Amino acid sequence: MTFVPPDIGPPWALPLAGRLDVHAIDSPALRGNALGDPHVRPLAVYVPPGAEDAGALPVIYVIQGFTGQLDRWAARSTLRPTYLELVDDLFADPAVPRALVAHVDAWTSIGGSQFVDSPATGRYATYLCEDVVSFVDAHYATRADRDHRGIAGKSSGGYGAMVNAMLRPDVFGALATHAGDACFETCYLHDEAASVRALRESYDGSWENFLADLRSRPAMSKGTDGDILNSYAMAACYSADPDGTVHHPIDPATGVLDDEVWARWQAWDPVRMAPRHAEALRSMRAIWIDAGTRDEWFLDLGAQAFRDACETAGATVTHFELFDAGHGGIEYRYPLALRHLAERLAAATFR
Repeated sequence: MTFVPPDIGPPWALPLAGRLDVHAIDSPALRGNALGDPHVRPLAVYVPPGAEDAGALPVIYVIQGFTGQLDRWAARSTLRPTYLELVDDLFADPAVPRALVAHVDAWTSIGGSQFVDSPATGRYATYLCEDVVSFVDAHYATRADRDHRGIAGKSSGGYGAMVNAMLRPDVFGALATHAGDACFETCYLHDEAASVRALRESYDGSWENFLADLRSRPAMSKGTDGDILNSYAMAACYSADPDGTVHHPIDPATGVLDDEVWARWQAWDPVRMAPRHAEALRSMRAIWIDAGTRDEWFLDLGAQAFRDACETAGATVTHFELFDAGHGGIEYRYPLALRHLAERLAAATFR
């Protein structure tokens, strides 16, 4: 739905130099997921100008942050171009190597999936790496191998980029993470404590009471909703049993950290994953890491820690930057990383 006639012009409607194709994917991986969320998902593929004459192209998969869903890429912030307009402006420059940019929807009814397979949410890594990638390769002229596929995202999307590049180097050969979740002790434990306090004060210490209340009213209409929902979703992704039972790292009854559950979370921390996946990281054609120095979740510390872990593993970090910003409003960073990935993925040789 749009409220803007297509011929009205800027700043309401800017014609694209390229085009945006929107598809529906029926995902076998998401069928029967524990949350009952849709298994048919939208996919938006940006095709740059001149693609028809460029032959087979690399593909960069862009994934969203927590609570993100596909249509939010078209949202306009005050006095700024939309993300899609920024991408189109990037590829309007003929000096930028041609690449397809595939935008993946991994929304869940608890806010997000972290782009991992979990019995409590669904098989979102499989959906991304197999269902979505195979769809794009089947419907477009792509350079269908890992050396010409990249993955990029911010926040939870940056986390998904790091983790899936490490776990599936057969699929992705380059990554870009903007303020991706990393160094879990600095980015998560504060929210976990805030969630436990809010559960105690408003929900008798019960996650189920919170979820029931959230679904009975406009979501995010209480000040504590964000902390509690984020905490629940992370536990559903990192510490769910095969039967879907979700375990939490802080006991809401006592406020004490459960070392066993916390160890399960730490096993999913990109900083701690890096040594186990050193070979995958060394194989990357590009590793872009950045974050704002005022990030409210201290993900600049996570960015530093992941950079150090990559370098300790013998991988080449091709771009690292800390810039003056917080966590939000950094959509202008995406085109910088997309250009970097496009250049590296288009190169005939590695390094």
